[in-house]
Amino acid sequence: MTALVPHVPALLIAVPLLGAFLAPIVGKLGRTTRNGFVALVLLVTAALAALLAVRFLGSNGSPILYVMGGPDGFAVPLPSGMATPIRIMFEIDAMNVFMVLITALVTLCAGLFSFRYLRDRSGGDLFYALFLLLTTAILGLEVTGDLFNFFVFLEITSIAACGLIGFQAWQKRAPEAAYKVMTMYTLAGIFVLLAIGLLYAEHGGLNMAYLASAIRGSVVDQVALTFLFVGLGMKAAAVPLHMWAPDAYGEAPAPVSAVLVVNSQASLYGLFRVMFTIYGGVANAVLLGWLIVALALVTIFVGVTVALLQNDLKRLIAYGALSQIGYMLLGVGVALVTIPTKPDFGFVALQGGIFHMINDAACIGLLFLTAGAAIRAAGTRDLNRMGGLAHTMRLTSVLFIVGALALAGIPPFNGFASKFLIYEGSFQLNPFLAVVAVLSSILLLAVFLKAFQAVFLGPRPEGASVGGEAPLGMLVPMVVLAAVVIGFGLFPGFFVERIVTPAARALWYGRDAYIHAVLGGF
Repeated sequence: MTALVPHVPALLIAVPLLGAFLAPIVGKLGRTTRNGFVALVLLVTAALAALLAVRFLGSNGSPILYVMGGPDGFAVPLPSGMATPIRIMFEIDAMNVFMVLITALVTLCAGLFSFRYLRDRSGGDLFYALFLLLTTAILGLEVTGDLFNFFVFLEITSIAACGLIGFQAWQKRAPEAAYKVMTMYTLAGIFVLLAIGLLYAEHGGLNMAYLASAIRGSVVDQVALTFLFVGLGMKAAAVPLHMWAPDAYGEAPAPVSAVLVVNSQASLYGLFRVMFTIYGGVANAVLLGWLIVALALVTIFVGVTVALLQNDLKRLIAYGALSQIGYMLLGVGVALVTIPTKPDFGFVALQGGIFHMINDAACIGLLFLTAGAAIRAAGTRDLNRMGGLAHTMRLTSVLFIVGALALAGIPPFNGFASKFLIYEGSFQLNPFLAVVAVLSSILLLAVFLKAFQAVFLGPRPEGASVGGEAPLGMLVPMVVLAAVVIGFGLFPGFFVERIVTPAARALWYGRDAYIHAVLGGF
């Protein structure tokens, strides 16, 4: 066991990837055996994520470098005589660890939820192959230290996600949504690939640390940054590049919708890595920061206001999820605006933006799972045809309101803790930013209280089917996410100190350490 510890970064990718290929084979032995196998793969992956976090803490916060094939041949001399790392490598700092923990939490809960949720549907072998492949690709995005490998994982997430979005082919809108998402994902991938081509042509390498040391802000560098910004912003669903998100979240099976939130956050992480690490100290951080702040306000406003107009429960949650991308961008945008002088409130805003990533993943994941359970019981997701489910789904209704209150930033739930940090940091930059953020949260609370009333309160509509409480296999994952929502809200200081602040410092102060981990010996 001890001998495997140094190889945890590789195992984190290898285990779910192997599981993805074996799931259809194991499925020949029966549904129960397949589900047990998938659960084991997800549990082992989550354990590896926890082990990686422990190992990182044991490294005194220094980035962990894992090179495929070991150090031999680590540097290959180019014709010019320059040596540059070209091996496949994973470079892991506190920000990477933070993202891996988010992914492990949500994929585990969503996977366990799906066993009962999809019990009566065919095609489960393919579903779990794609589910584990998506998990693999998201984790790959979060740990790779090479920009081309980042693109490869990005494309794998696109293929797997679109397959899962269109999985419910018997519903007319699901294949349409998958086609729309694939179109947007392909366009995003083209932008990222163009940026990669420009950077390679300009600098002769694609290792992130190497690029961070080589980029000097030339015209080619600036064009590449623009392409990366557009491509990753599109995958993260920032307005006005969000057109795919409501369809994807709304039409995918409930557990897939929860994982798609994490998929968007992985692209958001890539954007943060580009801005703080690869282009840190080179790009005009103030201009870039204000651009992100503007996009954040538009994303918050569009997400909340369009959610008001929805009568479809899942699309309502989808627009609520979209608005939360804006809060993350707001915190990071404020940090970029202030990074040249690094005032304390800029770091507080960055902490809030990063903390909100895990809080959003937990509460949005919880809302999608509870919505899936409610839709399964009611036989519809039309708010006008639902109602009275709390009479038979008491625990599910409580879990839904926990997620809704957390999403709106109501204490003592986790959304309040991260949003308060964002409010504090953005207010000190410009009070208008905090006012918009606070008012939008209040409006979002009204939206979800209306949804709660329509789904769970009042009498059942005449002629509507009556479903009972969600089965235990669906309740347990929902309870786990609710425990995270409540725990992070009741003890925010503990989690901010141990996982959020190190992640924020990795972006705010850790650029030199990230570069040195790869190039320090050259």
